[in-house]
Amino acid sequence: MSVTHEKPGRAALHLARAASLAPSAHNTQPWLFVEEGHDHGFEVHLDGARRMLLTDPDGREAVIACGAALFNARLAVRHLGFRPVVDLLPQPGDSGHLARVGFAAHTPCTPEETLLADAMVHRHTHRGRFGAEPVAQSLLDELHEQARVEGATFQVVDDPDQLELLADLVRTAEEAHRADFGHTVELARRVGPYGVPVEACRFHPDTTALAGRDYLGLARRYVVPSRSRGGGTGTVAVLSTPYDRRTDWLRAGQALQRMLLYAAAHGVMAAFHTQPLELPEPRARLRTGLTAGRHPQLVLRLGHVPQPRTWYVPRRPPTQVLVHADARARW
Repeated sequence: MSVTHEKPGRAALHLARAASLAPSAHNTQPWLFVEEGHDHGFEVHLDGARRMLLTDPDGREAVIACGAALFNARLAVRHLGFRPVVDLLPQPGDSGHLARVGFAAHTPCTPEETLLADAMVHRHTHRGRFGAEPVAQSLLDELHEQARVEGATFQVVDDPDQLELLADLVRTAEEAHRADFGHTVELARRVGPYGVPVEACRFHPDTTALAGRDYLGLARRYVVPSRSRGGGTGTVAVLSTPYDRRTDWLRAGQALQRMLLYAAAHGVMAAFHTQPLELPEPRARLRTGLTAGRHPQLVLRLGHVPQPRTWYVPRRPPTQVLVHADARARW
């Protein structure tokens, strides 16, 4: 296959820009996109070089992020007025080729799809405390339906015993990460202009009921007393799938992004606490004690952000993530 430098198609650029707005753990943006030429198709690939090897050893979180990018690409196709046709893992021998998105019949975009598309540029990951205003129960019910449409289960954790179990598992896993030198180095490397902005890491990770990532080593400098934890936690939830295959990770990512966009359209953002899902034993305990045998894929908090953020999370431009099909020989 020869390398070419064809100018990207307008539709492919539109999809790549939208897909690049998806969330990813530590802003790794572990995706590459391929246009098949003449806007015939759009492929989503895993960029294995951007995966965090210690934090995400099996690549599960990276694939989930690519699933979120895939949902944005689907939504971008709808925004162009076409129905997307999605093929997951189209090449069984290539585990990095995660999906292909094609263009089917012309179908006008629905009001809800427009709502989700408009929320793409506003959705962002929150770190730290949420405001006092609770998330409306009606919105939580709607988020459950948004996840169900994509084949996942959105479960609010409001039972005190279950919440205590989850908080304990998050803290246990986070403390294990903090005690591992290699992990702390890997995490610290994700802070900066091409990762998580320094401004987003200045919140002490131990001020809510669920321990956060300690990007800057703040927990070593100041210990937050247990009695001071819990304020501003917001609504705690778990997203799970019936199975734990690569296709389920992709579905979890699509369900996550559908939920996040719907929540953002209603003024609600999310914070993530997936530390116990990165270690086998805590993840197994979470599965048996909380999700009734379903496989937990994301742990998150939802709430209203008390004040607008003052920083921008950098995204790789389309020129870095979008290639023509003829250029795949370089991979």
